[in-house]
This record gives sequence, structure tokens and C-alpha cells, in this order.
Amino acid sequence: MGLLRGRLKKGWRIWAKSLGEKVGETDKQADSIAIIRTIWWLTHMATCIFIILNAIANHGWNLFNL
Repeated sequence: MGLLRGRLKKGWRIWAKSLGEKVGETDKQADSIAIIRTIWWLTHMATCIFIILNAIANHGWNLFNL
């Protein structure tokens, strides 16, 4: 169990760093901000996917063959 927890902690640290500069006075604040940034990122990715699916549904795969 300790190995898995260590890997999750390391993975979270790398993910949080990928979201941008560490913000907050404590690690708990920094984690909270990273969670908010993660939610924003997931929302952004979902929006992009829906835009692409809408374009395919309305225009088909031949988007540039007018």
C-alpha cells in the first residue's frame, strides 16, 4: 500500500507542477488550487471534444471539401 501511495503522491506532484506555478502559502492551499486548475483543464478538454464532435456531426469528416 505504501508503494502505491508514494507513486500517487509523486504523480500528483508532477501533475500539479504541469498546471503551472505553485500558488499558496501552504501545501494544502497549493493542492486546493491545483484541484481547481485540474477541474478547469478537464472542463476545457471536454468543451474542445464537444466542439470537434459537433463539427463532425454537422459537416462530416470532409470539413474542407466544400
